[in-house]
Amino acid sequence: MVKKSLLVCGIVSSLLYVGTDIAAAMLYEGYSYINQAVSELSAIGAPTRPLWVAMSFLYNPLVIAFGVGVWGSAGGKRSLRVAGILLIVYGVLGLMAFLFPMNLREAEKTLTDTMHIIGTSVTVLLILLFIGFGSSAGGKWFRLYSILTIVALLVFGALAGMQGPRIEAGLPTPWLGVMERVNIYASMLWVLVLAAVLLRAEGATPGRPPTGGVTS
Repeated sequence: MVKKSLLVCGIVSSLLYVGTDIAAAMLYEGYSYINQAVSELSAIGAPTRPLWVAMSFLYNPLVIAFGVGVWGSAGGKRSLRVAGILLIVYGVLGLMAFLFPMNLREAEKTLTDTMHIIGTSVTVLLILLFIGFGSSAGGKWFRLYSILTIVALLVFGALAGMQGPRIEAGLPTPWLGVMERVNIYASMLWVLVLAAVLLRAEGATPGRPPTGGVTS
């Protein structure tokens, strides 16, 4: 039951993040869900920053707990154990991210903006890695789904990255919000599906010893 509870944290974390993103975008008057970056919801001076910080102190511990659950469900699969460790690292770094928020577009850029960009880059790398290592969790269909998710992240991540200079210049960024959210929601969905796959494997083998593996 403890292991299953840890795996459920993966589902809850994804739903919490997406729900907070939608709610914050609605509460931020003048914010464009389609054209503005997700990070602008937690920017210094943004009215939704307190909500976003509060969410991060729930979301990231849930991800860490899920990472522990993935590691515990890996059995003999080293790649899945690595995915669990990467999820834990991702969650820990997420707890530190609130220390380095971006400034609003019209504000003067500071060291926190630079650190925010670096942190975002590391986060993206971790996501790609834990999806890659975690692709062994559910057989060929899940491996293919993971590959398609990585492709989507690379394509839309590149498109969003091209808008970086426009953000720094305070210029309009058409469709940036959509590009980023395709990226983020795709990774959130992958975590949710991984949790479901591992929960199904746990339920299908109730008598399995704690060291048993996840079948491919």
